[in-house]
Amino acid sequence: MPDLPYTVLSCCMSLDGYLDDSSADRLVLSSPADLDRVDGLRARSDAILVGAATVRADDPRLVVREPERRDERLRAGLPPSPMKVTLTALAKLDPEAAFFTAGDAERLVYCTSDTAAAAASALDGLATVVDGGSPMPMRWVSHDLGRRGVRRLLVEGGAAVLSQFLADDLADELQLAVAPFLVGDSSARRFLTDGRYPWTAHRRARLVETRVLDDVVLLRYALSDRFVGEG
Repeated sequence: MPDLPYTVLSCCMSLDGYLDDSSADRLVLSSPADLDRVDGLRARSDAILVGAATVRADDPRLVVREPERRDERLRAGLPPSPMKVTLTALAKLDPEAAFFTAGDAERLVYCTSDTAAAAASALDGLATVVDGGSPMPMRWVSHDLGRRGVRRLLVEGGAAVLSQFLADDLADELQLAVAPFLVGDSSARRFLTDGRYPWTAHRRARLVETRVLDDVVLLRYALSDRFVGEG
């Protein structure tokens, strides 16, 4: 995949594989040390990608939080935080969401062809709206990000986006944190949706690191021969 960004998938799930519960309140899975890990990943990335459902449900800011990391990026001639990227088939995005209002990073919104015009009108210059076709292939999105200069992409969710990157064999590594409790709610969002994935009992992912982050355990897997060891 020489023309695709080096792609890291990162998320935290419960012991029984959930990203959230079904309540209106956001379920906090990560520990402070795990959140700092994610902040470090952001600081080393050119772009952070989440699905529109995550923008709506979690209202993430998607910025580098640690001042020293922001300063290090500035010294390297980079903006304080990476580009923000989201994908939507419905164009139901709130211009007041933190994705659009927090920080001053460049923002990209990939839409299907039938919603691109509506999204551009609703966002009114808050982001660059990209027509990704109908349907919108994730491999095409990755190629387009590469053409825009993204060399290292961090994908933070949600389940549909993580599933698509894995099913399309677009990920170079997976950093999966596991929180020490159970959700037990079948109506909540799981880590992955059903799909045909390249890693099976006959093609196992390669575990390259385990790390304890407060009471959370990080499992780090190499998913391609482009895997790099840092961070």
